[in-house]
Amino acid sequence: MHITINSLCDRASAMAVRRVPFCGQSAFAVCLALCLFAGSFVPTADGGNEELRTVRVGYQKYGSFNVVKAQGEFERLLAAKGIHVDWFLFPAGPQLLEALNAGSIDLGHTGEAPPIFAQAAGVPLVYIGNEPPYPAGEAILVPKDSKIRSVADLKGEKVALNKGSNVHYFLLKALEQAGLKYQDIHPVYLPPADARAAFEGGSVDAWAIWDPYLTAAQAATGARILVDGSNLVANREFFLGCRKFVEAHPDVIEALRESVEKASQWSTEKPQEVAKYLSPQVGIDVNILETIARRQPSGFNPIDASVISDQQRIADAFFQLNLIPKAVVVREAVITQP
Repeated sequence: MHITINSLCDRASAMAVRRVPFCGQSAFAVCLALCLFAGSFVPTADGGNEELRTVRVGYQKYGSFNVVKAQGEFERLLAAKGIHVDWFLFPAGPQLLEALNAGSIDLGHTGEAPPIFAQAAGVPLVYIGNEPPYPAGEAILVPKDSKIRSVADLKGEKVALNKGSNVHYFLLKALEQAGLKYQDIHPVYLPPADARAAFEGGSVDAWAIWDPYLTAAQAATGARILVDGSNLVANREFFLGCRKFVEAHPDVIEALRESVEKASQWSTEKPQEVAKYLSPQVGIDVNILETIARRQPSGFNPIDASVISDQQRIADAFFQLNLIPKAVVVREAVITQP
């Protein structure tokens, strides 16, 4: 039986937490969009005799691939090989990995949690690299006048988060540190834009969110941070690919590594330029994005033993809470590049 990431998350969350009624319409819209998206593409060569002509890359509204796309080095390197690059935008990591599973994209980037859900669902992904940790880049926010003063006060409250994203695990760890269980809160699964509206409208009591939405919400609403990811999680961004594609095209992966490093250099040396480029795409003020660009580490790091260990802890935690239906061995989804 075919299992998608979103259906896996839905079944797991039904076992583990109480579903919030108004989330269904948004989830349906995402699933419908993905069905239309996945049906509109034909897979590229994955290791057969057909010559590779196009590489399809999935990216999100904010992340390292946005900068890679803007900087242009990836296109230049592949154009020299007669290969074109197509870019496809996704609202979040789980949806991006649905497309990878459907054969609609070859490469993509997500946070820590989406690959865990995807691997549990049988998606043929592999980790190919990661950015340095950025634990302060995710936090739990409450309104500035909220009576909630600590994570322990979240017991019985509604907490918005993007299901299957980095903050899913971060929230688990923050609750654990405060002596609470996941079942002690009422999770409200919403993508960032909908979560911001619910947060400002008072439909939820707290919001687990990441940058740039974190810093933007603080600046716009005066929201308070209950706790960020420091000393709790790594908060890494991962570079991922379809296993067959990665195994068949190591030259493309090397070009991607070089391009991420080039984009990282640009972001470090000229953060204002990067912020100006991303601002209209993300809908966030240039000054906020520049602040984030200056403090957020970047670059292409290999998947080493410590990274695998960190990912395995996330997988084990999700399995113990019935958020995924089977145990996941992270190292099985790692290919060491020469």
